Amino acid sequence: MKKVLVLDASQRSALAVTRSLGNQNIPAFTAEETMTTLAGSSKFSKQHFIYPSPGLHPKQFIQSLSTLVNELHIDILLPMTELTTMLLLMHKAEFPDTEIPFPGLDTVESLSNKCLLMQMADSLNIPIPRTWYANDPDDLPCELEDLPYPIVLKPGKSWLLHEGQWRRAAVQFANDSVAAKKILDTDWAFKAHSFMIQETVAGHGAGVFAIYDNGKPLALFAHRRLREKPPSGGVSVLSESALVDPVLGAHAQTLLNKANWHGVAMVEFKVAPDSTPYLMEINTRFWGSLQLAIDAGVDFPKLLYQLACGEQPEPVTSYKAGVKLRWLLGDLDNLYLTLRNKQTPFRTKTRAILRFITPSPFSTRHEVNRMSDMKPFWYELRQYIRDLIGK
Repeated sequence: MKKVLVLDASQRSALAVTRSLGNQNIPAFTAEETMTTLAGSSKFSKQHFIYPSPGLHPKQFIQSLSTLVNELHIDILLPMTELTTMLLLMHKAEFPDTEIPFPGLDTVESLSNKCLLMQMADSLNIPIPRTWYANDPDDLPCELEDLPYPIVLKPGKSWLLHEGQWRRAAVQFANDSVAAKKILDTDWAFKAHSFMIQETVAGHGAGVFAIYDNGKPLALFAHRRLREKPPSGGVSVLSESALVDPVLGAHAQTLLNKANWHGVAMVEFKVAPDSTPYLMEINTRFWGSLQLAIDAGVDFPKLLYQLACGEQPEPVTSYKAGVKLRWLLGDLDNLYLTLRNKQTPFRTKTRAILRFITPSPFSTRHEVNRMSDMKPFWYELRQYIRDLIGK
């Protein structure tokens, strides 16, 4: 069995990967900026290591990781975030004997760069929100007063190098031209890189999760978001496996085929009230609710491991729909935010309490708290309590 080092061990996706590999007796090590982590707490983590912050100290991060890989004789590196993936691909020469199961940096950027992605989607007749592209806040392709508010201001990249450090560039929302101008004048990200102005699309989020083998799809997966944090829309805290919508699946494959993709990706859409799916972004990494796909019968980490080993795994063409996955502490946050909202009707709050305390026991799995591997939950619970006390 080849040795795997799972990075970004605080991510829930890292825990899902570590458990998946461990259940197949694949030696999995974990690493993160901190000594105690979610995936590092798992019984399936052979050993946990700490590395310098990839955002604050990117050079030291690469040097430390290179040393660790050589000392442990790591065969496969699995980054969980966009930043660590990008840094590894930028410095791939530092890991000559280690497999990083992603395509080249240019291919990754063709999808992770939102401006390039939207332009490609538009050329392929895939619906996108009405979009204006700009390189400089002082040279806009439109008058702010003429835009259809509310609008979304999106940096082209989620992570940008700024003053020697990698910083997350946030998506911003504006309800009028005054707010839009203030954002463009004060937010460093819009001065550092090309960006987009997009019309807001009403509707619900939907995604297609995929793994590709050098341009050929191995598996597609989808789920429905039943509850999110915050309740108005965000991270999924209760989700249910679902069949891939034919239209969304076709759009996702068109984009990934065009990029000759290799590895995992999540294609996100916003489905408008008229059922039109508008492309939002593509995340070129594992996703938060990865465990749901594994529980439903699509073991993405196993497939990616096989690809990294040079194997040609059989495509997964079916899985079980209706499987639910619950992130318990995230769901608790959802309940808290619902109850504290003064505008939420009492009847809605009552239903939220009942839904929280009466889950579907025969179709619902818990993402973190699993009897066969409880240490990650105890770690997460301690962190949760510390955060509450610190507020």
